[in-house]
Amino acid sequence: MALSSFDIDAPRWDQSTFMGRLKHFFNITDCRTALLPDSRLDEAKALVESCRAGSIPPGTTAEQLYYAKKLYDSAFHPDTGDRMNLIGRMSFQVPGGMAITGFMLQFYRTVPAVVFWQWVNQSFNALVNYTNRNAASPITPKQIGVAYVTATSTALATAVGLNLYTKKAPPLVARWVPFVAVAAANCVNIPMMRQQEILNGIAVTDENGNKLGHSTKAAVKGIAQVVISRVTMAAPGMIILPIIMQRLEKYKFMQRITFLHGPIQVMLVGGFLIFMVPAACSLFPQRCSMAVSKLEPELRDSIRSQYGDSIRHVYFNKGL
Repeated sequence: MALSSFDIDAPRWDQSTFMGRLKHFFNITDCRTALLPDSRLDEAKALVESCRAGSIPPGTTAEQLYYAKKLYDSAFHPDTGDRMNLIGRMSFQVPGGMAITGFMLQFYRTVPAVVFWQWVNQSFNALVNYTNRNAASPITPKQIGVAYVTATSTALATAVGLNLYTKKAPPLVARWVPFVAVAAANCVNIPMMRQQEILNGIAVTDENGNKLGHSTKAAVKGIAQVVISRVTMAAPGMIILPIIMQRLEKYKFMQRITFLHGPIQVMLVGGFLIFMVPAACSLFPQRCSMAVSKLEPELRDSIRSQYGDSIRHVYFNKGL
């Protein structure tokens, strides 16, 4: 490969297919990248920016460029280029999510435990949602606070309410309460954290990245896809694992090691998340599209008056 013409921003895999996106997200959600120091990430960013400027250091190989882009995509925001906080990165979803989800599934019987772990989970989710928002739509500290309190209250009300309601239900039903609470909170947390996009619209561009305006309908579509992805990410571990644990706990050897049930669930959740984080992120293209005909009348008419029928779709970053 002639590195002088290397396009570092060109997708390594076909982003129009699920398998192409899956390979991409397996690459950038690699939790090993979360262990790298900031200095190494900054070096990767510098190499990516040098490549974009057409100045590739002598002796640099294609694999080094691909690895630098992997680190860049895993740690830097696609809109601003700023380094994202560690906990909010998708590469931290497996270690962070497995610990919190494992303990939510283990400590579901008492109200204090439910309240504590749901609060921890929503604090984690709020940081992830804020970190992966579309940065072209700024959000104020007050809006962040309202979103956090609303989502946490929703999760707690759902979890505590269902916990009390399922006291007389089969044990397995009670084990599924954490998932219902997480799903309900995601439906609130993500839209609330990204409310500016819903209120003022999200920046949309043509195929070449030229800005065309702001669309609230595009924002709603992008945020809805993110909600679906997040719920899908959590579903297998939080639905299947309770069935597995309920069956395992009937064995005497499991009854003798009750103190290990929490760590066992943490590790099993990690096994699910290693596959589900990239799979859920791959459900929809990161660069989302929408037909011009489905935009708001004002924006649609503006685009058609300037460009006629030459632009049929607009594009935008849906966030993660």
